Amino acid sequence: MSEIEKNKQIITEVVVFSAEGAIDAQKGGAQRVELCENSTEGGTTPSIGTISIARKHLRIKLFVMIRPRGGDFLYSMNEFAAMQADIEYCKKIGVDGVVFGILNSNGSVDTHRCKMLVSIAKPLSVTFHRAYDRTSNPEKALEDIILCGFERILTSGQKPTAIEGKDLIANIIKQANGRIIIMPGGGVRKDNVIEIKKRTGAVEFHTSARTILKSKMNNPESSFIESEILGTDISLLKDFVDTLNELT
Repeated sequence: MSEIEKNKQIITEVVVFSAEGAIDAQKGGAQRVELCENSTEGGTTPSIGTISIARKHLRIKLFVMIRPRGGDFLYSMNEFAAMQADIEYCKKIGVDGVVFGILNSNGSVDTHRCKMLVSIAKPLSVTFHRAYDRTSNPEKALEDIILCGFERILTSGQKPTAIEGKDLIANIIKQANGRIIIMPGGGVRKDNVIEIKKRTGAVEFHTSARTILKSKMNNPESSFIESEILGTDISLLKDFVDTLNELT
């Protein structure tokens, strides 16, 4: 295990899709949240109102997704400009970190643009998100991301879930050798986090603990179907955190 893993406590990061979800994640024992919108798109940049309310109520670390749309990670000039503006706002309002990733059309890391955004984000913490799982050469991508100045990579090991990708995660943690944090994410749950921890040696874990909240609408004349409202299951998250704490 590298020095960076030895010297860090185990961290639970929870992805949330609302300010309310972020507040509940704090109640559940998370040390950090990744705040997004649009769960069906895999997460996009939340509104300034959502960010500001979350910042107001959170004592734990607040990281914000910087992703102008769903889909791939190859962005136009205007999309890139929007990412810059969103990072500037996050700095202004006092968030703790931002989460983004940009690729070239061949699946390599767009180091030029990523370096620009990392520079704009300073002194915020910067995470390269699961765009890593779409890179064509994970070993080279790791080196490129380190050179760009990112602090961590969120990855499922280029598989649908981190438990399936645990071997690659273990390999890149070894390759990184303490130069960057590798954080498993994607289907990380109470029933598999111990196995992932033992196989990879990771010290930061990304989970969702999401739940579907029942709508409080009671209008009998309403003929439309209510959309799902995502929330954070406090009890489920507490169980996850307790499971990790048993390893310390």
